[in-house]
Parts: sequence; structure tokens; C-alpha cells
Amino acid sequence: MQHITPLSRPSRGDARVALLYPGDRAARNRCDPAESRFAALFDAFAAAGIAARPAVYHDDFADEVEAQLHAVDVVLVWCNPIEGGRRRDVLDAMLRRVADAGVHVSAHPDAILALGTKDVLVASRDLPFGSDVHRVDSLAQLESELPQRLLGGARVLKQHRGQSGAGVWRVERDAADSTLLKVRHAQRGSEEERLAWPAFLQRMAPYFEPASGGHMIDQAWQPRLVDGMVRAYLVRDRVGGFGVQAVNALYPATGAEPPPLPGPRLYYGADLASCQGLRASLESGWVELLRERVGLARERLPLLWDCDFLLGEPDAQVERYVLCEINVSSVSPFPPSAIPLIVSAVQAQLAGCKEAASGAR
Repeated sequence: MQHITPLSRPSRGDARVALLYPGDRAARNRCDPAESRFAALFDAFAAAGIAARPAVYHDDFADEVEAQLHAVDVVLVWCNPIEGGRRRDVLDAMLRRVADAGVHVSAHPDAILALGTKDVLVASRDLPFGSDVHRVDSLAQLESELPQRLLGGARVLKQHRGQSGAGVWRVERDAADSTLLKVRHAQRGSEEERLAWPAFLQRMAPYFEPASGGHMIDQAWQPRLVDGMVRAYLVRDRVGGFGVQAVNALYPATGAEPPPLPGPRLYYGADLASCQGLRASLESGWVELLRERVGLARERLPLLWDCDFLLGEPDAQVERYVLCEINVSSVSPFPPSAIPLIVSAVQAQLAGCKEAASGAR
């Protein structure tokens, strides 16, 4: 693959923005903002006088996309950890080169590694939204440590990086047979299984391969999952809206009945009354605590990301939230209320780019 490494960035009159998302050659050739799932965001940029263009991406024409990105100031990226059966290795390497050339990349691959993998649950386990979490570095460690933890109740094992419930497993002892485990995968359509330890360990073995991150995260089961999940959408350190959903992928089975289907995710603005306590906590301290804990510079906070919270056991009649995961790689869909904040954040970033360019002359 030929890498695009210009000695200097091209000059231009108007600052420009690219929205990168996956697609095929036909979608890239059409380059039509109106047909993308970000049409409303493109419209908002246009209304604010910001020139924004699609950067439809695929590994097969990564060099072409890289050349395009070298001619913009800001690129907003939406691409899952595994997209169309491929990992993000080629894309992340390209985004690092683009960022090194002076383009602001959000989310930068380093920000994804800091916030957007399950390792963040270990890093934040002693923070106000943390929980009983352990890192498991080998299959032998899992076999050694998990039985004792299961004596305290069900656990959830999570692969290092993924999406849509892939590699997330609820595990508990079978009360009727101590030689068996009750196991359920979080991917939609999965049913609870009863597995002996050897079969269970064989099922978990692929997650300890280097290609899958080489380790898993073991988190205590949160019984209030049945009450639903709250997703807080953030634009850097400000809450842009909420998503509320009944998440039933790991819903405990009742007899032989399958779990109920997940409910729709309902989107609300940042002023949702029931979430004002969570909003205040995030904006007044939690985001800063998290940023400092993972060693992420403030200017590297993503222009759009979200934190998924389950409800914990109330503490002195105060609602407690437990971090379940953080999404950074591809945060879509998102509440319409987040769009004005995204546009304002990009405007501020463009102003910073312009100021830096003036100072360099």
C-alpha cells in the first residue's frame, strides 16, 4: 500500500471537515451527504457555514481516503472495532499519520484505546461509577479465579474490544448441578446454555488469543439490569443527550423461556428530568476523573462519545450508576439534541486550527 506523507499540508481559504464512515466504492463515488445516516449533521454544518464532506472509507481504497483527509482540518470518524469482518488496523494506522500531519482526528485511535475498550472498567473501578472488576490475562487465570468469584453471584465476562454484545457473557453457577455453569452470550438471539467447566473454558479460549486482545474483563453482574440502561452522550465534557433502553440481552432466563426482546432505545435531550443527577455528576467531575485516570489529555476527549450506565444498588436513597462500557469508535445513532453541541465543538476546534496556522506563519 502506498502511504500518503506530504511534507506540508495544502493551503486553503475555508476550513474543512470530513465525516468518515464505512462504505463501498459505489457509495464513495456518489459522495452524497443526504444518503448517509449523518444527513442532519451535514445540514447543521452547512447552516453554520462549515464545509463538511463525506469520506466514505474501506481498506481497499484507504490511500485515496488518506489523501482526502490531508486536505481538511478536522475529521470525525465512525467505524466499529470490527467492520465487515475486518479490524481497524489499517484505518487506525492511517488516522495516526493524518493526525501527525496536523489534522484533528476524533476519535483518535489513542483516545479509543484509553476510553473505548473494556479495560476502562478496570482503570475506573474505584471511581464513583466503578464496580467489582478484574482483568483476566489467561485461560489458566480464569480457571483459577472465576470459581471463587462465582460463589458471590453471577459475573459478566467481556472481551477486550467489540460491539453489539459480541464477546460478552453472563456466567453463574448452576444451583442444581455444581459441575455445570449457566452461560449466556449477549449477542442478540443467544439462549442460555449449561456447560461443564472444560466446555466453558474451550468457549472462552479464543478471547485470550492476541488477535482478540489477549485478555478478558470480569465484572460483577448488576441485578438492576432488568431496570434498563442509561446511555449518556457526551460532546467532549458536556452532556448532549441521553438514550434509555431496556437491555435484555443478558436478562436472566425464567425456566425454559427465552429472554424478552430488547426494547427500543428512546432518545432525549440533556434536560431529561430523571437524569439530571447523572448529568451533573458527569459534567462536574466524573468526566475529569475518568480523563485523568486513563491519562487522556483534555484536548483529546472525543467530539462525540457515550457512556453506558446500569443502575446500581441505591446508596443512602441516592441513585447509583455503574459504568458498563464506553463507546467511542462509532457512536451512531445519537440524539438530535447533541448536534448543536457537536457543531459548536467543531467550530471551536477549527478556530484553534486557524490560530495555530496563523502563529506558524
